[in-house]
Amino acid sequence: MKGILKFDLNDYDDKQAHLRAVKSLDLVIALFDIGNELRSKVKYVSDDTSSDTIKAYEDIRDEYFRILSNYGIDLDELIS
Repeated sequence: MKGILKFDLNDYDDKQAHLRAVKSLDLVIALFDIGNELRSKVKYVSDDTSSDTIKAYEDIRDEYFRILSNYGIDLDELIS
């Protein structure tokens, strides 16, 4: 089975769709790195990090993954 995407790079909308298609892996990796960075902020806190700061990171991370989930985005599925 094959899937072939064709784009008319002289057409603005097709050119944008092509760019989105070829940059999609970069986007997935960037989103994956953001999630890991938020995880690290919560997991590896320094002694001087306030509980409010930790809670803020947890809330941001939870919201980040909720948004991804709402769009049906599973980074593990896309990055492997």
